[in-house]
Amino acid sequence: MNIIIVGCGRVGQTLAEKLNGDGNEVTVIDMSAAKVNEVVGKFDVMGVVGNGATPSTLHEAGITTADLFIAVTNSDELNLLCCMIAKKESECQTIARVKNPEYSTEAAYLKEELGLAMVINPEYAAAEEIARVLRFPSAIKIEPFAGGNVELIKFKLPVGSEIAGMSVKEVMMKHRLDVLVCTIERGEDAYIANGDFIFQEKDIVSIIASPKNAHDFFSAIHYKGHSIKNALIVGGGVITHYLCEILDRSNISLKIIERDMKVCEELAGLFPKTYVINGDAADKELLLEEGLATAGAFVALASLDEENILLSLFAQEAGDGKLVTKINHTDYDSVISRLDLDTTICPINITSDVILRYARSTRSSSGSNIETLYNIIPGKVEATEFIIKDNSPILNKPLSQLKFKENMLVASIYRDKKVIVPRGNDVIQTGDAVIIVSKKLGLRDVAEVLR
Repeated sequence: MNIIIVGCGRVGQTLAEKLNGDGNEVTVIDMSAAKVNEVVGKFDVMGVVGNGATPSTLHEAGITTADLFIAVTNSDELNLLCCMIAKKESECQTIARVKNPEYSTEAAYLKEELGLAMVINPEYAAAEEIARVLRFPSAIKIEPFAGGNVELIKFKLPVGSEIAGMSVKEVMMKHRLDVLVCTIERGEDAYIANGDFIFQEKDIVSIIASPKNAHDFFSAIHYKGHSIKNALIVGGGVITHYLCEILDRSNISLKIIERDMKVCEELAGLFPKTYVINGDAADKELLLEEGLATAGAFVALASLDEENILLSLFAQEAGDGKLVTKINHTDYDSVISRLDLDTTICPINITSDVILRYARSTRSSSGSNIETLYNIIPGKVEATEFIIKDNSPILNKPLSQLKFKENMLVASIYRDKKVIVPRGNDVIQTGDAVIIVSKKLGLRDVAEVLR
């Protein structure tokens, strides 16, 4: 595909890297020559310096032959204007990043009236992910599939875990639950699990199951979790706004610490049940006075990664609540993973996953459609949900008779509102939602799982 990206900030750079790595022809546009040159030099893509809302710049970037146009500048209004002009100048599909809460309720209207293929709101998606882990704090990460009827849940085996030293097969036979263990992270290594794989303490494990079966699994292995009744949040930005909105009717009471008095007043006016404190979270005494040591969860949503990391490390030392840390930069993932920060949230990765899914789905063959895409282990393992069509080559044969490539796992089948944990005798049918976990990145069609 020919793809044009307007905006060379962190989101634009991440998209350029991933979409180019996925085999697309990518051109970036930005007003800053330095930013354009940086992206072009890093990722071997084309670059144009100029205003992405002007027809002349768009034509220089090749808008007439573009298949997909993505506007991810820091201005919602500019992104929408870029997409409007791109639609007038070509027949390409358009995606706009829109993050302002004032527009969040109008996303469907904007999409329809402006003819957008997608309106992406990374901040709202990040808030949804935080809300999921606060509701189920045993997990490091929860990714929904099949409209939330199937979940991929990532968790860490604690020291002394009763399943450490047991194989996947032994655990499944002992508890006989409809749960599939799909990946294990151990240090720098990533594995797609088979029945003989032996669990070790501190492994990061991903399972796929229905929400109920996942809950039963954690109970069966005596995985210690606790329901969260209160959360202390640092930072009153857009993600915090959305998080308050999502959790407004939950049983979780929220307390926010924010430096800017105006932001405090806005949040207090919008969410009267939320306790908002005007103060500097860098003040350790303030954090302790506001109940850090007894908080069920600590959520670091300040603007700077460094501040979020340091605050989370202090919270880890001061209490034993669930930790959620927002990270904007992805360059130091391997370093951050060693800090044992529990759950980290990266809006940029959420955005790139959604747009990658859309780009791949438009290129998929007629045998299946990509419905959902997640990086389970970034750069190493992906989980892709396909909706199977009636001409797919994996139809109507027992899974045991299909010849799968190495490091491919059929992790779940969702059919007629039922979650099926795949066994050798199961057969995939037309209309099934099938989740494939793979070390081969960039799957565009379910047929690619076969040799």
